Amino acid sequence: MKDRHDHSAWSGGARRIYMQEVGTRDGLQVEERFVETEDKIALVDALSAAGLVKIEVTSFVSPKAIPQLRDAETVLREIRRVPGVVYSALVPNLRGAERAIESKADELNLVMSASVTHNLANLRMTQEQSFAGLAETAKVAQQAGVAVNVSLSCSFGCPMEGDVPEATVLDWCRRYVDEMGAQAVTLCDTTGMAYPTQVASLTQAFRARFPKTELTLHFHNTRGMGLANVLAGIDAGADRFDASFGGIGGCPYAPGATGNVCTEEIVHALDLMGYDTGVDLTRLLSASKRLPALIGHDIPSQLVKAGRRLDLHPTPADFEQIRARAEAR
Repeated sequence: MKDRHDHSAWSGGARRIYMQEVGTRDGLQVEERFVETEDKIALVDALSAAGLVKIEVTSFVSPKAIPQLRDAETVLREIRRVPGVVYSALVPNLRGAERAIESKADELNLVMSASVTHNLANLRMTQEQSFAGLAETAKVAQQAGVAVNVSLSCSFGCPMEGDVPEATVLDWCRRYVDEMGAQAVTLCDTTGMAYPTQVASLTQAFRARFPKTELTLHFHNTRGMGLANVLAGIDAGADRFDASFGGIGGCPYAPGATGNVCTEEIVHALDLMGYDTGVDLTRLLSASKRLPALIGHDIPSQLVKAGRRLDLHPTPADFEQIRARAEAR
């Protein structure tokens, strides 16, 4: 199994960037239409085959809270697991963790917010209450030999408070690593408030302070800066990014906003720039193209609409006549 703390930047001459898919959880949970269990399983299998290194398969929240993911156990148990791919699940509490562990999740993703207001509004708890619950859940996971990732919402700003100080974000990260024993942390741009210089500063600070902790950056494209933020993160030393196929997803505190950064758009851009994403873009696009029929509406992905840069178009039917007339002048 790959060392979780291997942050080597180069692989085979091209810098390795690890793409992690969250669409089957972060995307499908906000859809009005329930995607059938067998279709969810088929989507995860397609994403595994496309070369994503980690897939957040589902969420073990109460089925009453998020009925779209009420089939979490069945999906996680029946997917076809590809060696080397980490199959993760979001868990909100101890009971959710027990369900995820029983369903053979490779990793538990625990969530709280860097913002006092957002944590109360979203999780109905104070930050200290959230931390205590996450610590208890992490202990159960560690006893079961299951890895723990902690996702810190609003790391780049809160839609109700505004800016969240970098020092606040880093102090919560310290507590996750030192007090909770988390092996990995995700800094989340929950409502698309991040901007490139901010991303660079926080990424550099995290890398300097926690060099052995796996860092993931999770961006939304709410204000059109998703790709720019990814590139800023890469320049600052990040090598793992969450993204959502088709660009689906979003947040209830940014109504009408676009979703997460789009996996195929990020892969397309990074491939063109010479990075090694390890992702088969043709297979990834094939998975994304299934979504409109399953969720009942169009998806944000510009790559699905326009095609890749070198997906060329045929010349006009009368092109030879045009050529002949032009040469006859």
